[in-house]
Amino acid sequence: MCGIVGYVGGQSALDVVLAGLKRLEYRGYDSAGVAVLADGGLAAAKKAGKLANLEKELADRPLPAGSTGIGHTRWATHGGPTDENAHPHLDNAGRVSVVHNGIIENFAGLRAELTDRGHELASETDTEVVAHLLAECYSSCGELAEAMRQVCRRLEGAFTLVAVHADEPEVVVGARRNSPLVVGVGDGEAFLASDVAAFIAHTREAIELGQDQVVELRREAVTVTDFDGAPAEVREYHVDWDASAAEKGGYDYFMLKEIAEQPKAVADTLLGRIDASGVLSLDEVRIPPEVLREVDKVVIVACGTAYHAGMIAKYAIEHWTRIPCETELASEFRYRDPILDRHTLVIAISQSGETMDTLMALRHAREQGAKVLAICNTNGSTIPRESDAVLYTHAGPEVAVASTKAFLTQLVACYLVALYVAQVRGTKWGDEIRAVVRELAAIGTQVEQVLGTMEPVRELARSLADKNTVLFLGRHVGYPVALEGALKLKELAYMHAEGFAAGELKHGPIALIEDDLPVVVVVPSPRGRSVLHDKIVSNIQEIRARGARTIVIAEEGDETVVPYADHLVRIPRTPVLLQPLVSTVPLQVFACELATARGNEVDQPRNLAKSVTVE
Repeated sequence: MCGIVGYVGGQSALDVVLAGLKRLEYRGYDSAGVAVLADGGLAAAKKAGKLANLEKELADRPLPAGSTGIGHTRWATHGGPTDENAHPHLDNAGRVSVVHNGIIENFAGLRAELTDRGHELASETDTEVVAHLLAECYSSCGELAEAMRQVCRRLEGAFTLVAVHADEPEVVVGARRNSPLVVGVGDGEAFLASDVAAFIAHTREAIELGQDQVVELRREAVTVTDFDGAPAEVREYHVDWDASAAEKGGYDYFMLKEIAEQPKAVADTLLGRIDASGVLSLDEVRIPPEVLREVDKVVIVACGTAYHAGMIAKYAIEHWTRIPCETELASEFRYRDPILDRHTLVIAISQSGETMDTLMALRHAREQGAKVLAICNTNGSTIPRESDAVLYTHAGPEVAVASTKAFLTQLVACYLVALYVAQVRGTKWGDEIRAVVRELAAIGTQVEQVLGTMEPVRELARSLADKNTVLFLGRHVGYPVALEGALKLKELAYMHAEGFAAGELKHGPIALIEDDLPVVVVVPSPRGRSVLHDKIVSNIQEIRARGARTIVIAEEGDETVVPYADHLVRIPRTPVLLQPLVSTVPLQVFACELATARGNEVDQPRNLAKSVTVE
C-alpha cells in the first residue's frame, strides 16, 4: 500500500526523497514523513494528510541538510491517519528511523516484550516495534544491516522495511518479504523505493530484490544478502521508460492521460507476440507444451478491475480452447478449499504484481500442484517471480488509483493467453489465430476513434452530477463491462452504482427502476449474438417503460436500439469477444467526468490505494 523512498549520495536527501514521494503518493496518502541524517544526528518530520501537509511543515520548520534520508507516504492499516502514526518511526533515543509497508502480524507480542523491557512506544502502529528492535540489536552487533537481518528473522507477515541509523550516516538498509522494494543504482548514489517511478528522474538502472532479502546501500556499493547473511543473487535490469512517462503530460489528471494512452498501451502489449511464421509466443512461459495439453481446467484469480478482466477472459478461453474455466475472487479463493491438481492452470492477474490476495491465492494453487501463469504490468514484481509463466502487459506506469489502461491491456493479455493455449492444444488453426491477432491489432485504432467522440458522454456525465444512483446492464461479455462501469463510478464519483446481467432484471433488480433513474446498457453486437441482442433490446424497453433514463452503448449500424435510447453512445464494430476493449472506454470517461463534476479527487479517491499489498 505505502510508498517508500530511501537515498544515499551527493544530493540533498530531502529534495530527492520528497520528489520520489510525489511520484509514489498514489500508493497511499493518509500521511507522509521524512528522516534525514545530518550533523551526527537524525532529524525527522511527519504529518497526517497528503504530502502537501508535510511540505508546509518543512517550509515552516526546515530540517538540517543531509545527503542520506528516507521517506514514506502511508495508507493506514494499524492505527488511524494521525501525526503520531505517520512514518518514519524512531527508537526512544532518536538514533534509528524506520519506514514500513505491509503488516507485521506478530507485532502485539513483540510490543508487549518491548514494553516489559522498558521501551516507550508512542504510536498505535506495528511499525514502531521495528525501530525499537533495531535499536536493541544494533547495540549488540554495531552494524545496521546485521541488526536488520536479526530483526527480520523475528518478524511474521508481509513487510518492506527501510531504515537509517545516526551512527552510520552514509548507509541505508532495506528488507523485503512479500512486499515490493527495488534498488536504483546511480553514479555515486543509490536509491531504494517501492516503485522505480520514485527514482526514474535520476537513474534507469535497477536491481530487483528477491524474497527475504536485506540490502545495504552506500554511495558506491549495493550489498544484498538473505535474512541469514548469506550473499544473495540479484537481477539487474534497465527501466525502459523515462520520467516523462510518470508525469501528467498536460492533462488535468493522470487518469485522463492514462485513458488517452490506451491505444498505445494496447499496441505495446501486442508487440512481438507473433513471429514471422505466425507462431504466438509469450514472455516467459516455463510451462512445457505437453503440460498445457494435459490441462483440464483453468481458474482465473484476481481482484477488483482485474477480476472483471478475468470474467471476460473466461468467455474467450472456453470458446477458443474448449477447456472449462472458472473466475474467482482471489480474496475468497483459498478459503473455500478449491479443487486443484497438476492438470489445473491458474491465471493470476495483477497490475502491480504485489496484490496480496492474489499472491496468496497463487501460492495456494502451487501448493496443490497447479501451474500458474501471471498477467502483470510490473517487471520483477513478486507474482511473476513466483509463477511458472508470465505475460507482461507493457501498459507503462499507471498512477491513477482507478485502473484504465491496465484493464484494457489485461484483456489483451488474457486473449493472447487463450490463443496461445489454443495453439498448443490444436483447438485453433494457425490462420485462425493470426486472424484474431489482426483483429486485436486493429483495436488500438478503434479505441482512438471512441476517444475522439467522447464530448457528448462528458456532457451527459456533468448533467447527472446530482444523481445518487446509476445502474449498468449487460449480456455475455457485456456483463463484466457493466460491473466494471459500476465499479469505476463507485471508486471515483462515490455514487451508488450496480452492475447486473440484463437477464436477471425480472428476477429482482427491476424493482429498483424509477422515474429518471439513469441506466447504462451495454448492447451486444446483432451480428454475433443476435439472440442476446434482441433480448437486451427488450430489457431496454422494459426499463424505459418504467421511467428509466436509458444510456445505450451500441455498435455503429445498430439501428434497432435507436427508438429506445434516451442517450446513444456509438462504438466501432468489433468481434463479439473483443467488444469490451471498446465498450469499456466510454464508461471510464463517464466516471472520470462525473467525479470531476462532483468535485472529487480523480487520481486519488478516498479510502483507496493503488496497490493492495495486505489481505
